[in-house]
Amino acid sequence: MRQVIEEGRNVVKGLRSSRTLSLDLEDAFASVQQELTTESRKERPAKFRIIIEGRQKPLNPLLRDEIYRIGREALTNAFRHARADHIDIELKYGSDVFRLSVRDDGCGINTEFLQTGRDGHLGLPGMRERADSMGAELHVFSSPSEGTKVKLSVPGQVAFRDPPARRFRWFRTRRATVA
Repeated sequence: MRQVIEEGRNVVKGLRSSRTLSLDLEDAFASVQQELTTESRKERPAKFRIIIEGRQKPLNPLLRDEIYRIGREALTNAFRHARADHIDIELKYGSDVFRLSVRDDGCGINTEFLQTGRDGHLGLPGMRERADSMGAELHVFSSPSEGTKVKLSVPGQVAFRDPPARRFRWFRTRRATVA
């Protein structure tokens, strides 16, 4: 019963507040780190870094929310379970892909749980379902000696929101031809 209550609390915490909706991913993940560091009450919390690679581009708002939820789940797992000294999250804005990577140097994930997740827990299966629903690839690598790495790759044509000039290019061309 205690596990069910904790899972329910985690789901509620994972829901985004209106303040978080207005933040970019970097700020949203920084606030998750602050929340989880306070919550974990470790004597020596893990060192946390956010790394941005490439020029930031606006993300499709619906996918941005799903990316956030996947990243939040990966960070939650790292802060709560990995016993890591270092946790990094990397946001890579490429020309044709958006990548999110969460790495820790903790104890790793049991190989049995790596494929199917733990009974009664929605973490890894939920992350995989979210990735599949948006046409993204999710890979989770883990070993006791190297920790865990969660890597999400979203195709650019799906991830990035078209700037207004590109969105209406077809309309202007079409209109000029008809006139």
